[in-house]
Amino acid sequence: MADTDLFLGKAEEAQFLRLDRANRHGVVAGATGTGKTVTLQIMAQGFSDAGVPVFCADVKGDLSGICVAGTPNDKLLARARTIGLDLQSAAAPTVFWDLFGEKGHPVRATVSEVGPLLLARMLELSDVQTDVLSVVFHVADKEGLLLLDLDDLRALLTHVAENASDIGKTYGHVAPASIAAIQRSLLALERQGAGAFFGEPALRLEDMIRTGLDGRGQVNVLAADKLMSSPRLYAAFLLWLLSELFEQLPEVGDPDKPRLVFFFDEAHLLFDDTPRALVEKVEQVVRLIRSKGVGVYFVTQNPADIPDSVLGQLGNRIQHALRAYTPAEQKGLKAASGSFRANPAFDTAEAIQSLGVGEALVSVLDEKGAPTVVARTLIRPPASRLGPATDAERAQVMAQSPVRGVYDQTVDRESAHEILSARAEAEAAEEKAAEKADAPPPARTPSRTTIRKPAAPRRSNRQTPMEALTKSVLRTAGTTITRELLRGVLGGLRRR
Repeated sequence: MADTDLFLGKAEEAQFLRLDRANRHGVVAGATGTGKTVTLQIMAQGFSDAGVPVFCADVKGDLSGICVAGTPNDKLLARARTIGLDLQSAAAPTVFWDLFGEKGHPVRATVSEVGPLLLARMLELSDVQTDVLSVVFHVADKEGLLLLDLDDLRALLTHVAENASDIGKTYGHVAPASIAAIQRSLLALERQGAGAFFGEPALRLEDMIRTGLDGRGQVNVLAADKLMSSPRLYAAFLLWLLSELFEQLPEVGDPDKPRLVFFFDEAHLLFDDTPRALVEKVEQVVRLIRSKGVGVYFVTQNPADIPDSVLGQLGNRIQHALRAYTPAEQKGLKAASGSFRANPAFDTAEAIQSLGVGEALVSVLDEKGAPTVVARTLIRPPASRLGPATDAERAQVMAQSPVRGVYDQTVDRESAHEILSARAEAEAAEEKAAEKADAPPPARTPSRTTIRKPAAPRRSNRQTPMEALTKSVLRTAGTTITRELLRGVLGGLRRR
């Protein structure tokens, strides 16, 4: 192994994750309390030291310690000596993010960028309601109406409901009950705090894919402890971010090291009650994003939480201890042990149940891309702090952040809500003017000397040549905008 490869720990021999195979994805699995988060931490810092930017979610709050140099205790120092590691304390270059803007820089995306498929997932819509939402987005794209925040989406839902008869003739019946159900779900999502996520300035991927002057990759830590109270929002957000990487990054083939490594913690939330059509799209993204130089690592309690079609694409595997008391747990244990290349020195299923905290079965891809024989490995201790950062330490890291001040203030530019409101006001003013022009004059008693003037000509409803030309230009502009609004594999808006 090269010196730059990622040192995981030691079995009979040292176990390394090859950087030139790291974009073949992976899985870190194990029961609660067996050491998954520590393994994620040492992998994230290892990738960073090798010059690879990392994105990971801090579900429990203890991953934030990666921004602080560690102070290892006697137990960790003893483990380091056991595996022949000269443990040097060091912090990773960290940027904190938070959908709610409380423990990190705000993360935002526009409603148009997220798209109908993932938004329907957030809203927990039925199939019929999802189809109606797709019609709403299609109308927005066709009319060139950008949906930036939830106010824009509400305005467009009202617009579609008021014109349901005409829209239904082209795209199929749009039931008022479905529109009402979507509006109620929007309200529930907003009460969970999701309104802060939708808007501008939207996240730019280049602000996450950074390498410092010292050559280390930026570690992006998403504060997800509060976000986990809305698991579908959490899963849909991470899936949106993954799809953005897929749509925007260029093809690079098989690089010497990944361009970015993406850790998807609590991965079972992505696949719980997920429609088959969405799972197929996730499978497609995971399969193809490898050639963009992105490695995806799912972190979950049991590999059985991940569909076989996705699990089969995860070449690098780290399995911490599992307990198998129930028939379902025994089935998961069998699936986990069967996914490894057997080692004649021990029984894989028995080894998984007897692993201690900080131990794991490791199988990675070799230079030919084939999985190595599974090895019972003592995982190395981290160089950064084992535990959470304090509020003061987090604030200091944010004050030195390369994106400080970029996303702090919300921007509200003209979008669907403003355009539709202005349109409604203009139509109301025209109707009022027309009623005033067509109103009969007040009754008067004519005198003998009164000379009646000829009645004013009635206002014509026909367009003037200039009005016709203006509407034609607007229609052409709308058509041009429509050609620019293209959606990717997961329904998100492609940026051009």
